[in-house]
Amino acid sequence: MGSVLIAGVDEAGRGPLAGPVVVAAVILDPARPIAGLADSKTLSAARREHLDSRIRECALAFSVVEISVADIDRLNILQATLLGMSRALAALSPVPELALIDGNRLPKDLVCAARAIVDGDATEPAIGAASILAKVARDRILCELDTIHPGYGFARHKGYPTRQHFAALARLGPCAAHRRSFAPVQRALFPL
Repeated sequence: MGSVLIAGVDEAGRGPLAGPVVVAAVILDPARPIAGLADSKTLSAARREHLDSRIRECALAFSVVEISVADIDRLNILQATLLGMSRALAALSPVPELALIDGNRLPKDLVCAARAIVDGDATEPAIGAASILAKVARDRILCELDTIHPGYGFARHKGYPTRQHFAALARLGPCAAHRRSFAPVQRALFPL
């Protein structure tokens, strides 16, 4: 009897003021272990890039999905993230038997059984792998957005609410990549 197919699921980009939320799902291959899997936030950019390549090369299956700024503004960030989790799992082939999802919430419409694990990206290798794929993909998107919308510093702060980002918002106003449903962007759109 074979082992249970377990997928790890994690997102990158819930907190930023700009750009999509990116969700990844990964089924690791027990016969091809990958050393160094961890929460993407604890790894250097170079280490994440290296592990991203290894995961794509060695995993049994993986998927990476983007949920757009328009969908985030329409649904809210939590619902957009849960939608991304459902889509990432549904895109896997083979279909996993169990999903381990980072956090404390589960989407309702999953293709398999699931468990939410708080800080799972630090304790479950498959979630750590998903964390890495999502973070690398989102960082690349924000670097592209930096060339499309110069002046905001997206390549540097990746859309997160930094002092530099707030200064750019005040100076330039929001661009098409900004999440208009987020309060700091709202304030930049409609200053007092």
